[in-house]
Amino acid sequence: MNPQSTARRPVALVTGGSQGIGAAIALQLAHDGFDVAITTLQDDGASDGASVAQIQACGARALRVRGDLADVHDHARVLDAVCAWGGVPSCLVNNAGMGSPRRGDLLDIRAEDFDRVMATNLRGSFFFTQAVAQRMLAAPSGAARSIVTVSSVSGEMASVERGEYCLSKAGLGMLTRLFALRLAAHGIGVFELRPGIVRTAMTAGAADRYDGLIAAGLVPMGRWGRPEDVAQAASALASGRLAFATGSVLHVDGALSIARL
Repeated sequence: MNPQSTARRPVALVTGGSQGIGAAIALQLAHDGFDVAITTLQDDGASDGASVAQIQACGARALRVRGDLADVHDHARVLDAVCAWGGVPSCLVNNAGMGSPRRGDLLDIRAEDFDRVMATNLRGSFFFTQAVAQRMLAAPSGAARSIVTVSSVSGEMASVERGEYCLSKAGLGMLTRLFALRLAAHGIGVFELRPGIVRTAMTAGAADRYDGLIAAGLVPMGRWGRPEDVAQAASALASGRLAFATGSVLHVDGALSIARL
């Protein structure tokens, strides 16, 4: 397909889609039939340009919009830009987020770090999802519609050295259930993906530690997760084929989160 084709494709919006898991999801969705808009925290950069070019190479249109998920008052501007470009998204992938600013003793977490993580990962995701859902309901389309939130196994597996991160991800589980109930009557599937240990820039600082833990059997499948593992799962949920499973959680973790004796 010509990258400049005017054929109408459903639009997917991937927050934090310029690198890591988000970039892999954006590329997979483009490959599977979506035009893709990505949000990024930075104004420009090589990773953003590469993502747009790779999306276009799949025959899809691509849009990059700068936006800080934590800035709730800026959400309308971001969505206005996306809707003016391609119409109301048929799929939202809540991927943008941040890790703990400092790993350390649970008793030493600072309020400012707690607030920053929650503002991005949970508060920002909630209100961005709310805004997209409002637009979906105001402009129904013939395409399958879905909301996929990328959380983490840390939403259920406690890591006391990064408590604020775990709390933010646990909240995303409830976000999924709430929006699944609210939007079920409208045929909009709402899902949660819980990746395990995935090799990205976010985990690079702890790579040696995770290498040792994986070698010792922490992950039953015996390897790191790849961004592409999460991307393939996200695309399957975005397709509409699993709409009746709305509210479901899909673990993409090599069986890491299964309780064992």
